Order: sequence, then C-alpha cells, then structure tokens
Amino acid sequence: MSATQSRWFRRFDSTAEGELTLICFPHAGGAASAYLGLSRALAPDIDVAAVQYPGRQDRRTEPALTSLPHLARAVAEELTRFPQRPYAFFGHSMGAVVAYETARILAEFDLPTAQSLVLSGRGAPSRTPRATDRLSGDAALIGEIRRLNGTNGRVLDDPEVLEMVLPTLRADYGALGSYRWLPGPPLDIPLTVMVGSSDPIVTVEDAAGWLAHSTRPGEVLTFDGGHFYLDAHLASVAAAVRSALGQPAVV
Repeated sequence: MSATQSRWFRRFDSTAEGELTLICFPHAGGAASAYLGLSRALAPDIDVAAVQYPGRQDRRTEPALTSLPHLARAVAEELTRFPQRPYAFFGHSMGAVVAYETARILAEFDLPTAQSLVLSGRGAPSRTPRATDRLSGDAALIGEIRRLNGTNGRVLDDPEVLEMVLPTLRADYGALGSYRWLPGPPLDIPLTVMVGSSDPIVTVEDAAGWLAHSTRPGEVLTFDGGHFYLDAHLASVAAAVRSALGQPAVV
C-alpha cells in the first residue's frame, strides 16, 4: 500500500519526486485541500501528503472522529501500513495538536516517526486550554470561524453549504474542547513553531511553549497576519518549511 492508495492521505502534485514527504494536518473544519497551495509551492522536491480526516469532502459519509487522541492514533496506524520514505509533519491550529499526538504515539511504540515537526497557529498543549476550544452552539461556532477569517463569508451565508459543514465543525470543536494534554517524555524531534503576529487566539508566548516539548533545539517564527496568516504568506511559509526540513531554498 502507498500513500496514494490510502483513504487517509491526499496528494496534489504527481510530479513531486523528493526524498522527503511532508504529512500535513488540517485545522478544525478543514480538509486535505487546505494544503493545495503549500503542496504546489513545495513541489517537486518535497512531496506533500495531506491528511483527509473522516467526515469531509470525499470522506463526508464517514462519521467525524470526536477525540483528538483517537484521530492521532488512526493516522499513526495508517502510517505503519505502507513503506514510508523519510517524512516530516506540518500541522496548523487543531492540526498542530493532531500532528504532535501522532508523533508521540509513534515514539511511544518505537516506530519510525517524523524527522521534523512544524507546528503552526496553536499554543503548546501543556498551557491552559483556550476558552474558544469549548464553544457551545452553532451560533458560537459560526461566530468564531468568522472572527478567524477561516472560511469565506459567502460559504457561511449559504444555508445548504452551512448545513454540510456544521457537523464537521461541531465534531472538531468538540474534540478540541475535550482534549487534555497528558504529561509524558518530550519528543526527540526538532520543532519549528509558526504563528501570526496578530492571531486573536494564539500569542507568540503561547506558541513558544511548544519548544519545551522536545529535547532538540527549536525556533519560533512570526509572520504578519492573523490566525490564517499562511494564506497571505504562502511563499514565505514554504521557504520556512524548506529551511526547517533542511531542504535547499528555491532560487
């Protein structure tokens, strides 16, 4: 089995021939397609495989998982099912937690794990949980998504589309609200942490807390913008990812 045959991973560039695969974990309510732009920016020397969580896009008929540890375990199990060349993890917002927990599970069972971990738009899990992770009611969910500018406003204004995306949002925010970090050994993986300078829910200090979760040196990178700074700084983010993965810059 290969990543291209797995229901858990989506690839957007068949020309990618690099020796390293970047496994990307989407944000709450997000799908694998959130990483289409990054995949194209990193091709062809870095192969991007974006995780497709259940309950969205081509997996919309499957029930969404409502536990981040269970979601991480499912991804970890899938990664062991096929021969895998060296890989790294990139996770944004909720995806940062899922990527981190996936790496912890692989390390716990002494399985091949990510060579590098890039964590974006999320504070360290050992810090106090965010109040916005415990939203209750559809109106609160919609208001939070509008505040973060994570979904086109016209989508949220379309009743039919909204009906399709709300179950996923409910599941993901429910998973965030119930998630509690369990202390354990730090990872032996280099961490690169990224955050928007005006992110309304993640401070630079919160993001820097991730560095205590690894025995390796790490760095915190700040980009202009809010929670979804990636959209406006794709080229800069891609360059930072290349550097974090030890890949040569594109000239």
